[in-house]
Amino acid sequence: MSNSNAIANGVAGAGAGIIAQILTYPLQTVNTRQQTERIAKSKPKPPTAAAGTLLQILHVLQTEGWGGLYSGLKPSLFGTAASQGIYYYFYQLFKNKAEAIAVVRKHKGRGNGTLGIFSWLVVAALAGSLNVLLTNPIWVLVTRMQTHTQAERKIMESKKEALLKEASENGLIGSTLQEKLDELESTKPHPYGTIHAAREVYTEAGIRGFWKGIIPTLIMVCNPSIQFMIYETSLKRLKEKRSANKHGLKNVSALEVFLLGALAKLGATVTTYPLLVVKVNFGRNSRLQAKQEIGGNISLRYSGTVDAIIKMMKYEGLPGFYKGMSTKIVQSVFAASVLFMFKEEIVKAYIFLVHRIRKAKDPLN
Repeated sequence: MSNSNAIANGVAGAGAGIIAQILTYPLQTVNTRQQTERIAKSKPKPPTAAAGTLLQILHVLQTEGWGGLYSGLKPSLFGTAASQGIYYYFYQLFKNKAEAIAVVRKHKGRGNGTLGIFSWLVVAALAGSLNVLLTNPIWVLVTRMQTHTQAERKIMESKKEALLKEASENGLIGSTLQEKLDELESTKPHPYGTIHAAREVYTEAGIRGFWKGIIPTLIMVCNPSIQFMIYETSLKRLKEKRSANKHGLKNVSALEVFLLGALAKLGATVTTYPLLVVKVNFGRNSRLQAKQEIGGNISLRYSGTVDAIIKMMKYEGLPGFYKGMSTKIVQSVFAASVLFMFKEEIVKAYIFLVHRIRKAKDPLN
């Protein structure tokens, strides 16, 4: 039964993850670009950084179309389905095991037979670590595809500056200069495919490139650990309250699961956001996973996690650790709420369907 329960949660997690990803993907793309922008603290911020998330989405639509806003969606959906499926499967397995141990401890006179805060943290951390190790290559490709157009734009700007400098030095004027500028302007950045991204990663760093940033990403397992600790603890208290109320509702509604998911993700995101930015800048959604051309200044390129933290503090200041936080909160909280709500509903439907099938096969039971 425990294995069947884990499979149900894994399938539900994969399905709910896909739904949440489709609904929030534009925000995720913009947030990734906000976090990978390299802005030294001594330089003024570009208009796009201060214009707000909505204006950035409109800007991407105008310059790159829907393809830019949903660049990397296909591998991202695959990655989301795989990671959420793996996470919820192992999370339920470890949860079942931990609950069984808690019951045994209760029979021996130790504990009350339920899981505490530390147990939830350990269960979520174990499931998260396995998920990261198995799905990191997918997210490396997703990030590469999401930031590809941004890298191309930076290269284009550098070429334009070089052309203007050459024109001023060599006296190149008139139609010749204008033709070259028009040729550059006509070359618009566009998304590229998964195979192209995979070849690029392998060419740059070999097979290890697909696990680039694995250490900071493993550190970020603390985010879902805190999230599930808050969620499970809140859900447990709500169910206990419902059980004590003999005349009220017994089951937790989809809306309540949505709100509990939002609360849990909000707490986890606010607590761990500085770590998330470092991870984004070096790990799964990183400036190393993204093309290095995004930042022209070599002092803003990182050789490791510690180097990333030092250089971010030196060149971007403390605000650099909170870059894109408002967008991330909206995106991640909404995505988590949708994920939890749909996951619970899919689990209910899955279990109901399994029971109906079993009943049809054996009407006597």
